[in-house]
Parts: sequence; structure tokens; C-alpha cells
Amino acid sequence: MTNEPPVIAAVDGSSHSLEALDWAAREAVRRGLALVVVHARTPAPHSVQETQRREAEELLTQCVRRVSRLAPALHPTTLTPMDFPAAALTSLSRDASLVVVGSRGLGGFRSLLLGSNSMAIASMAKCPVVVVHGTPEEGREEELRDVVAGVAADESSEAVLEFAFAAAAARPGARLRIVHGWTMVSSMLSGGPVFDREAAAASAERTLAELTAGRREQYPQVEVVREAVGGSASRALVTASATAALTAIGRRRGGESLGLGLSPVAQTTLSHALGPVAVVPC
Repeated sequence: MTNEPPVIAAVDGSSHSLEALDWAAREAVRRGLALVVVHARTPAPHSVQETQRREAEELLTQCVRRVSRLAPALHPTTLTPMDFPAAALTSLSRDASLVVVGSRGLGGFRSLLLGSNSMAIASMAKCPVVVVHGTPEEGREEELRDVVAGVAADESSEAVLEFAFAAAAARPGARLRIVHGWTMVSSMLSGGPVFDREAAAASAERTLAELTAGRREQYPQVEVVREAVGGSASRALVTASATAALTAIGRRRGGESLGLGLSPVAQTTLSHALGPVAVVPC
């Protein structure tokens, strides 16, 4: 096990959080990282705090047993901060390699595709956050070879690519699909051709080649496929997520306090993806 910061798995007893715990345990094993299981206790009146503490201990004991069955080599530690979940996990993310959460918790409305805590953590955390949308059918996880990286035509993609290459390298035989959705409008805004669709497509291909230059030498074991897709970037990423072990997207740093951390493409992908999504601060 390395000295790198741990993987944090957030649990609240919901089926979604237990699926996230399983994913976090497997990822910790892949990367040789420690695992910390966190259950945040929302501040409550003093009269119920003892009951709340016992329930938290019972839940975390069950989670440790679950991890031991899934990954016997892991010896997870536990934390029970008394704080609102999004605030607690955002604070803990300062000293984590990865925070893993379920798409919805116990308080989530069934009609919502993504819970408010999951969205808030993904928007504010200081490290990458993986939101787990269900788990593959038994035995199917090994069939999902693709790691998908959604990139933009600017420097914000550097952190996403670094994360995605490392994630693919941790999965023997994985293929990295680097997806860049473009339109004539996005081509114009990035200084590319305005009216010539073929020239805009060629410009998008060149952008992808420039973004990935040098990384092939750093990760020679990773098969790379570059996909410049004409049309909606979010639609391309949601479609790709259906057959991906992980889909990585970026999040702007500095806009969290104003609610600007997640772009429309990131929000749509995070809400509608059909597999785990990593949100990487850029």
C-alpha cells in the first residue's frame, strides 16, 4: 500500500451508498490505497445524539464487514464526523485521493436522478469525486474495459486526462476513450473554422492529438482511442458511459461558491450517466 492519501467512501445505509462502498473498495485495491469509510451524523438535538451515535457505529461495523468479504486485504478505518454530509466530505476531501458517493442517499427523492448531497460534493470537493450510478450485473464488471474521458479544447482538460490515464493504467487491458464533442459554435468560440464543417472536424481532431501528445509515452500500456464527435458533448458522454467502467469529466476550480463549478455538460453527464462518473477539479 502506498503513502498516497486514501479513498473515502461515504455511507448512509442506503443501497446506493453500499454500491458506492463496494466500488470504492475495489478501486482502493486497484490503486494500492487505504480506504476510509465515512458516515456523517447531521447535527441533532442532544437528546437523540446517543441513539445517533449507536446507529452510526452499527452501520460502520456492517460496512467494515462488507469490505472484508469483498476485499480481505483491505483494513478500512472509519470516521463519524458530526456535520452535514456535503460539508463533512468537502472538508475531508482536502486529504483524500478520491471521494466516492452514491447517486442518491436515504433522503433522496426517487424522482430525482441525482441527490442534492452528491451534486454538492461533486461541485465542491478538493479532490476527484466518483458518483456511482448502480453497479454492473455480477460478472459483468470485468467486461467493461473502457475508461472514458470527456475533454474540452482548453487547458482544463489536463487534470481530466491525467486522472483518466491513471484510472485506465490501474485496470489491466483497459482502453481509454477520449471524447471531445464539438459544434460549429464551439469551433468558432475556440478560434476554429466558422462555416466549413469538414475543417471544423479536422480542427477538433488536431485538438485531441495535441491534448494527448506525450501521454502515450508515459502510459504505454494503455490503449487510446480519440473520438471527436460532432454534436452534443453531453449526449456523447452519456452514451459512452453505458459501456464504460468509469467516465471522467472536469469541473472548474474557483466557481464553487457561486455555484459555477459544474458546467452544463458536466451536470447533464453526471445526472444521466449509466455508470460511475468521476468529477475532476481542473
